[in-house]
Amino acid sequence: MAVAFAEIEAARRAIGDAIVATPSVASATLSAITGAEIYLKLENLQRTASFKERGALNKLGKLSEEQARRGVIAASAGNHAQGVAFHAKRLGVPATIVMPRPTPFNKVRQTGIHGAEIVLEGETLAEAAAARKLRRERGLTFIPPYDDDDVIAGQGTVAIELLEALPQLETLVVPVGGGGLIAGVALAAKSIKPDIAIVGVESELYPTLHAALGGRRPFKGGPTVAEGIAVAEVGRRPLELIRGRVDEILLVGEAEIEAAINLFLEVEKTVVEGAGAAALAAVLAHRDRFAGRRVGMIVTGGNIDPRLLASVILRGLVRSGRMVRLRVEIHDTPGVLARVAGVVGGAGGDIVEVYHQRLFADVPAKLADLDLVVETRDAAQADAVIADLRAAGFATRRLSDRATGG
Repeated sequence: MAVAFAEIEAARRAIGDAIVATPSVASATLSAITGAEIYLKLENLQRTASFKERGALNKLGKLSEEQARRGVIAASAGNHAQGVAFHAKRLGVPATIVMPRPTPFNKVRQTGIHGAEIVLEGETLAEAAAARKLRRERGLTFIPPYDDDDVIAGQGTVAIELLEALPQLETLVVPVGGGGLIAGVALAAKSIKPDIAIVGVESELYPTLHAALGGRRPFKGGPTVAEGIAVAEVGRRPLELIRGRVDEILLVGEAEIEAAINLFLEVEKTVVEGAGAAALAAVLAHRDRFAGRRVGMIVTGGNIDPRLLASVILRGLVRSGRMVRLRVEIHDTPGVLARVAGVVGGAGGDIVEVYHQRLFADVPAKLADLDLVVETRDAAQADAVIADLRAAGFATRRLSDRATGG
């Protein structure tokens, strides 16, 4: 029997004050950029920076005394792990978390901070067989990340809060991984407001729900900045609830997700992980679909690796033309570098990095190639820097960069 709306209402009462009732806020700037009326449900402001706490806590609250005494186990590389660990510790329940060996150290550390026993096993989450083995050996209760009625009911509480704060919403845009969140949100939202549209968003690399609803098997995979929704197969229980309730599934690419992460930083001054930025990525990529509508986005989490975030920021500068790589041909004589720097500075550019290329066979002995990384205000100013260098007599060309698609 599928989850009923009454169970989501019960979950809301059960998790109560232990979960942050995160803000539901309007964004005037994102509204102007997208052409829609944008509202954000900031689940990245939960205590562990993810909506996953809701389902994990609701499931933990259903444990018997014996189950709580023996403890729980979960397999997760990120947000679910932290949600289970945090609330298990708060409730005095021993927790074991199995994580793949390549899990970023910061996620392992953050999960361990909450007092869970960490077991590193397998190269991928699917290979983390230690969870099943330890569950049998120790008599632990498994806390699923999405394919469970109690977890789905907990995740659905997001929609109740959002529609209580913003009953005028016409569309909800929800990132999709295993399907637990969108299943709970679709059930709750359609129960409260039957005419509301529910739009799911998946990574192009992991179109699991898109494929399942079309009767196909997913056919892609690979590294993604949105690892929180990089799931090989949608859950059976969520799929039952999703059919007939979710109106559309949109797919977004890596560049679109990265752009959305950067936009959250620049416009909303908030850190959002790839999965959390997927809803904005979809609205930006499909503006006509959402234009003029009152749109609620669920910002599902903010746990992004700092090194990855730094890379996304720099790649965003390159894509927008605010950072360019130039090759300038110069005479290898004293004072020339200063002249080049003067021209770049005069055009308003800032040299971030500089390399002399003197020793290669294709560079004449009395010449040098000067490779510059230059920060500019925008693409037009980058063009002005190049034009001024050429006008000063320096042969200059823009070097291609994979991040720009050039």
